[in-house]
Amino acid sequence: MLKRRTFLLGGVGLAGALVVGWSALPPRQRLVASEPLPVRPGEAALNGYVKIAADNTITVLMCRTEMGQGVHTGLAMLVAEEMDANWADIRVANAPLDQIYNNVESVIGDLPFRPDDDSVVKELAVWLTRKLARDFGTVMTGGSSTINDLWQPMREAGACARTMLIAAAAERWSVKAADCRIEKGIVVHDAGHRASFGQLAMEAARQSLPRNPVLKDPATFQLIGKPLTRIEAASKMDGSAIFGIDVVPDGLLYASIKMCPTLGGTVRDFDGAAAAALPGVRKVLAVDAYNGGTGGVAVIADNLFIAMNALDVLTIHWNDGPTKGLTNAEVDARLVQALDESEGHAWYRHGDVEDALNRATHTWKATYRAPYLAHAPLEPVNCTAQVKDGKATVWAATQVPAVARMHVARVLGIGTDDVDLQQQMPGGAFGRRLEVDFIAQSVAIAREAGGRPVQTLWTRQEDMQHDFYRPACLSRFRAGLDEQGQLIAWHNTSVSQSVVAKWLARNYRIPDLGLNLDKTVSEGAFDQPYEMPNVWIGQRVIELPMPVGFFRSVGHSHQAFFIESFIDELAALAHKDPIAFRASLLRRHPRHLAVLQKVASMSGWRAPAVWSEKGVKHARGVALHEAFGSVVGQVADVSLETGNTVKVDHVYCAIDCGLPVNPNLIRQQVEGAIVFGLSAAFKEEITLCNGAVVEGLYSQFDVVRMDECPDISVEIMPSRIHPQGVGESAVPPVAPAVANALFALTGTRSYALPLNMKLYSGGATC
Repeated sequence: MLKRRTFLLGGVGLAGALVVGWSALPPRQRLVASEPLPVRPGEAALNGYVKIAADNTITVLMCRTEMGQGVHTGLAMLVAEEMDANWADIRVANAPLDQIYNNVESVIGDLPFRPDDDSVVKELAVWLTRKLARDFGTVMTGGSSTINDLWQPMREAGACARTMLIAAAAERWSVKAADCRIEKGIVVHDAGHRASFGQLAMEAARQSLPRNPVLKDPATFQLIGKPLTRIEAASKMDGSAIFGIDVVPDGLLYASIKMCPTLGGTVRDFDGAAAAALPGVRKVLAVDAYNGGTGGVAVIADNLFIAMNALDVLTIHWNDGPTKGLTNAEVDARLVQALDESEGHAWYRHGDVEDALNRATHTWKATYRAPYLAHAPLEPVNCTAQVKDGKATVWAATQVPAVARMHVARVLGIGTDDVDLQQQMPGGAFGRRLEVDFIAQSVAIAREAGGRPVQTLWTRQEDMQHDFYRPACLSRFRAGLDEQGQLIAWHNTSVSQSVVAKWLARNYRIPDLGLNLDKTVSEGAFDQPYEMPNVWIGQRVIELPMPVGFFRSVGHSHQAFFIESFIDELAALAHKDPIAFRASLLRRHPRHLAVLQKVASMSGWRAPAVWSEKGVKHARGVALHEAFGSVVGQVADVSLETGNTVKVDHVYCAIDCGLPVNPNLIRQQVEGAIVFGLSAAFKEEITLCNGAVVEGLYSQFDVVRMDECPDISVEIMPSRIHPQGVGESAVPPVAPAVANALFALTGTRSYALPLNMKLYSGGATC
């Protein structure tokens, strides 16, 4: 099944078929945009990714959103490496919306195949999907796919630019191109000829684009593999980086909004007279629910605080949304009922599980739970828009700019060519900015401002209480061991809402066909490497009115907790060391086994995994998980201090993410993912009370603070395989590693998230 973020049939606002205007290329090439790139005086575009100015500045065009993951730096390194460019000359800028920038590999990675599946069916599906995604996909950032997707085209863009620059120099000097070379942005010839990229740019742009550019041998890389500093780091440190909230066009007005407490609700009627009478208030208006969101009343004012204060004097009567009356207890009951009724669809099966369970010497069963989670980015969702003279300018931080542009046009009843969407840097995303509800809402508000730009900024409460949440999930296990403690039977099925069906319905109006399938929420369950002779892994999808969406590591974020916790239970049942037990299931998976052995070595793993030091009891737990092509192993050291306070002292992490493009970026992402995962493991849960979300502030939906962060050690495994995903891959193992350590420490198994320990107590109730 094709699923999740980007199998989006039909265009996304990009008109017509791909038209190559600069040279005759294969129909699905990814180097030349359908329209010539805009250039400044003295600047030349060599392909869809590279522009060179007379002052030697090389601008690398970015078609992915920089969300703190460092992709602009990593992608620029690919181009600069193949160009033999001087890194100091590299700059980045946003690319226009065009089909050549569609994210292809995000779709490939989302096909419902196990990583070790080498079937003809898989090969055919990958081949066909790759071709379709180039023409009918969309520009998007997500799924830890950026480097994986652009590894080839951006290196080719750099190699083409290098070849064209050398050809231009050879033509100028009347020498053979083979006798020229590049040294840090200078084309040189042994006869003493030298010319900079800037001097050759115009002549290079007139060269034919090479059809089959020669890429470097990885053994000769000079930039790739180096821990270069992030391109945007300085601007973030000195405050000059422009995030969505920082956009201030001339004549800017501000809007704040109060939305229906029950999700999906709308305004029945309201009295805005008192608000409209306040100084500085420009307009009070009802706003519809867009793209699966919730309706509300907005105030447009001269500044944000006037708008926010005006909301407090409104009288609003609501049409309750479909979540009315919904509670966490009802959600859990519905999940349990669903699995009682049916085990659902089998994603992976092998052997005869029931027979093996009947033959097993020891059997074990367990049920695990994970809650709804909000994204809670530091910068609440916001959008600035100006609607004037039948056109719209939109300043938005979004992961799906083409989808956003399409819906702006739809709300205003104009063509996509009349929408100028200017991509901004988001202050956190984690999947929330794959939604466009807040962008459509902002445009609807701005069209009432008489042509002036309006920035609509949600409060923290509105952002947290009107999210598209990580689905709640329940998972059941049954397993059997033989008399030697070998795992011979594994039966697992989980149930949750579908993410992809709802996302497609609200953003592409693709109806839910009722297939009861969504790999998005079961990934991490059926695609792991553990080998057992008898396996059945399934999924059940149910309907609930709670709005759900993509989340950092999506299904992996809860399935890893389920799988790795249950594996640990079985190791205890077999009286085996947790690492040795896992290793016995990985004999034919050397990549995974190497990661497991590395993290064991890093942490000084020893059995038993419990010890005392200076009167404090310590324990270690381990987890291993593959996500987005990367294999991650983690060991968590925890301690039980006075007053039964649990502390996570150290997290060790080994990662095999393929060829490391920039170890600095990888290490930063892993460290951030571990902290993100710890927050979800210990502190975060969404509470529903009569269909409304209780949590609205960080004091209720907390994150791990700096003084609570453990020491983190990261080892990046050497590899020559294609680079794999990093941004999300280290999130999933955190919760089970800590939970397994807590079991070793206390003898009590945690079957639900968040983990209820004294250090991280609290949470709302209904």
